[in-house]
Amino acid sequence: MHFLQSWVDQGIPPCFWISGFFFPQAFLTGTLQNFARKHQISIDTISFGFEVVKEQHEDIKSRPEAGCFVYGLFMEGCKWGVQEHMLVESRPKELYTDMPVMWLRPEANRQVPKSGVYDCPVYKTLTRAGTLSTTGHSTNFVLPVELPSDKSQEHWVKRGVALICALDY
Repeated sequence: MHFLQSWVDQGIPPCFWISGFFFPQAFLTGTLQNFARKHQISIDTISFGFEVVKEQHEDIKSRPEAGCFVYGLFMEGCKWGVQEHMLVESRPKELYTDMPVMWLRPEANRQVPKSGVYDCPVYKTLTRAGTLSTTGHSTNFVLPVELPSDKSQEHWVKRGVALICALDY
């Protein structure tokens, strides 16, 4: 509630608590729409690029020129290596770790990296299954996020690596 109230009182925040949105997909679509309108290009040509930033969300004082900073995600199946600046193995018995702030950066005609990233699914809840809504989207899947990795896609898939907006406990 504090996040939403501060948005009302102080204006658009520099960093968004993505876990606080009931339907984060709509927020992300709005971010792409704002970029498309500003640059007068078709939204169909725009997709997100992803960058994990080193600052904590409390330390970010200004919004990015394009896109948005998001925080509040949890990593399951591995962790973010702060020193390595990429995905690394979890410590034993560590189920979930905090994901640092990410910059979702809209780009026109973006080329998807062919290696060096893991296409990490983002889910709203730990239940990875969802039902299709009337819009044709899953009620649980949010988007895939490209995270730097020196391991193969299959390596992380076998570990069930995903980002989660809200834990059940």
